[in-house]
Amino acid sequence: MSLETLKEIVLAGPRGFCAGVERAIDIVELALQVCPPPVYVRKEIVHNRNVVEALHEKGAIFVDELDEVPNGATVIFSAHGISPAVGEEARRRGLRVIDATCPLVTKVHLEAIRYAREGYSIILVGHADHDEVIGTTGEAPDKIHVIAHPDGVDKLDLPNPDKVAYLTQTTLSVDDTREVIEALRRRFPRIVGPSKNDICYATQNRQAAVKAVAGEVDVVLVIGAANSSNANRLREVSETTGTRAYLINDIREVKPEWLEGATRVGITAGASTPEVLVTEAVETLRRRDGEVREVHVVDEDVRFGLPRELEEIAQETGKTLPPRVAASSQGR
Repeated sequence: MSLETLKEIVLAGPRGFCAGVERAIDIVELALQVCPPPVYVRKEIVHNRNVVEALHEKGAIFVDELDEVPNGATVIFSAHGISPAVGEEARRRGLRVIDATCPLVTKVHLEAIRYAREGYSIILVGHADHDEVIGTTGEAPDKIHVIAHPDGVDKLDLPNPDKVAYLTQTTLSVDDTREVIEALRRRFPRIVGPSKNDICYATQNRQAAVKAVAGEVDVVLVIGAANSSNANRLREVSETTGTRAYLINDIREVKPEWLEGATRVGITAGASTPEVLVTEAVETLRRRDGEVREVHVVDEDVRFGLPRELEEIAQETGKTLPPRVAASSQGR
């Protein structure tokens, strides 16, 4: 990898793990400590291969659907949430469920339920094949219409144009959802939405940080999984500033021609990406006399408590959770 011209590495801050991801990973690790094995996890707990492989090595068994889980076993639902049908199947089969759904995703589910009960047609701005959107749509499949781009607004055929609500996938680009929502408001002037945008705080913060970094560098490397929505959006946000950006699982995927002639390289990471991959990238790229600088746009102090199921299982098995963890679980 040719780095002769590289003078500075600029890190975006914040980057990497958000509170919802940290919580989901903690849930799996703690479940492996207090639950009788085996412990199953439906879908990737978060969209990152390194995280999933690390948890698999510790004993977690990842499955695509519940029919791969034996009756009565323990199963963890991923951070992206589930549809009611999945929850009903788990109850019917007597599965011991630990729900790692991000609380911000749960908020969107509750909004969908409320709007559906009030008779609204619901426009869910998001990607139809994403696990989060699949789960949310399952709350009211006959009332929710999924669109990803402004041009999808004109194709909507709704029973009552005066009774329309919108929700958004939590990991989308803030700019992209703004365009779709503006198009929705033009077509449905009486449309209603949540009191606050559903785009999560971590998504907004990471997009603001990479936008700031992109304006100062020649190329941006976004470390994250190809199926990570928020990581893909970070690449797109950088490109909208006119700066080349590449999404990579780790530094080994970087092609030398991407960095040819670059004097400054920006690095950020998706909300499911471990910081160790950022450190590895910096160590690989940094020249002996090169500088590393962080552009930090906001501090994050969000922390989510853990589900009560973990405390209950720990009590049943005669095991104890760490004091700080146990205390946080009581707050939910």
